[in-house]
Amino acid sequence: MTEHEKRGERDLRDELRDSEKHFRLLVDSVEDYAIFMLDTGGRVASWNSGAQRIKGYSAGEIVGKHFSVFYPREDVEAGKCERELEVASREGRVEDEGPRVRKDGTTFWASVVITALRDGEGRLIGFGKVTRDLTARVQAEQERLRLAQAEAGDRRKEELLAIMGHELRNPLAPMVTAMHLIKLRRGNDCAREIGVVERQLGHMLRLLDDLLDLSRMLREKVKLTRRVIDVGLVLADAVQGAAALMEGKQHRLQLDLPPAPLFVEVDADRMTQVFSNLLNNAAKYTDPLGLIRVRATGDDEQVVVAIEDTGIGIDPGLMPRLFQLFTQGEQGLDRQLGGLGIGLAVAHRLVDQHGGTLTAESEGVGKGSRFTVQLPRADAPALAAEPLEHPPAPMRRAAASRRVLLVDDNEDSNEMMREYLEGFGHDVRVAHDGQSGLELAREFAPDIALLDLGLPGMDGFELARRLRLTPQGATIPLVAVSGYARDVDRQKAMKAGFSEHFAKPIELSRLEDLLERAGR
Repeated sequence: MTEHEKRGERDLRDELRDSEKHFRLLVDSVEDYAIFMLDTGGRVASWNSGAQRIKGYSAGEIVGKHFSVFYPREDVEAGKCERELEVASREGRVEDEGPRVRKDGTTFWASVVITALRDGEGRLIGFGKVTRDLTARVQAEQERLRLAQAEAGDRRKEELLAIMGHELRNPLAPMVTAMHLIKLRRGNDCAREIGVVERQLGHMLRLLDDLLDLSRMLREKVKLTRRVIDVGLVLADAVQGAAALMEGKQHRLQLDLPPAPLFVEVDADRMTQVFSNLLNNAAKYTDPLGLIRVRATGDDEQVVVAIEDTGIGIDPGLMPRLFQLFTQGEQGLDRQLGGLGIGLAVAHRLVDQHGGTLTAESEGVGKGSRFTVQLPRADAPALAAEPLEHPPAPMRRAAASRRVLLVDDNEDSNEMMREYLEGFGHDVRVAHDGQSGLELAREFAPDIALLDLGLPGMDGFELARRLRLTPQGATIPLVAVSGYARDVDRQKAMKAGFSEHFAKPIELSRLEDLLERAGR
């Protein structure tokens, strides 16, 4: 070998030594990662500054100890350390993410890679291990999730309050108008108005009962006053409570009850509420002229009541959470089906408190549904409850008569408002949907139009937009009428071209002032 070749070989060895020094310097100076080596038995053979920062041990404290000291006790007892080395030996490397333990006993979330190290002949000489502390990242993700859940909860609360306001304001509107008519007539010839108040009051009471029961159940304060009673009597009261809705949609009701009584020991009022909820749901989700069937059967152990309908059915995706609070199928702005999404949840909890079960079945959308209540059967007879009975009563004119267009799908609301306004001498025309309202406006040329925003099909916003494009509706006052009464709802209505926004129930004095100005 020449002198030149020897000098070249020495230079190469020096470069290799310098390279190894630089690499060791690099590894030792890295603080964001714990980088160290294990011997073939899993004992720590080297230690860098990042390992000391992350795990808390100095090199003198940890070198020679088994790497299982970094793992939670349950992982060590389950043999996780041995499995990781075995996989790394067989496959070349293993990755893992999970909890690890520091010197002081605290845990942190780590990402770990173990790589098998082999010599030039392929013999295993140890393992390289790289650990990264992901605690900050995991905490940030958890905080983002918490904030997202909190924001979603706030949005859901706001939506619930808006829906609740809508559902309560809708029945209030015809009730307030009916009460004004009763006062103006001094209680004379008011049978129709009283009927409207009774129907809408019943609807409100059901909503409020659901809310109060929900509040009690969340605080576990519902107390049951049980007595033995024929389930047929409970069903009779429930049917009576749902009769108005079923009659309004001309449903066919089929009662299939056995001739002999089926006794159950229940809180009669609460169980009536359960069956009323189920019957009202059946009526609400069943098209006019549909069939609702109530069937009661029993054996020695239990009484079974099934309520079936030919209605819109239940989407399979909704079924798993059907009895959870605030669960509802998709509804548009019109909220024709209404409700707060708590009736079934309340019914389920009440049945459960009675030691029974409430289940639902449906073959899918458009194929009807069946709700089944199972209750323990009782032996003793019960006394029938007597049903409640309800007793069966010249208006001033406006300064100028106006042509008023009312568009609302709530017939009671329309009738009461029409009767009220006609009593003041106004000429009133009524439509129950957007398309009919548009056609009627072209024919009638109203001085003012009151448009419910939640109309089926063409909603009030679209109706207002189309009316503004017609000669009859270009300049007249358009009044948005809605069960939603937030500032954002008012602003949305005004931006859509409405002149006024009235929350239900309408302030009649405010409407009278508007009518006085409408023809000027």
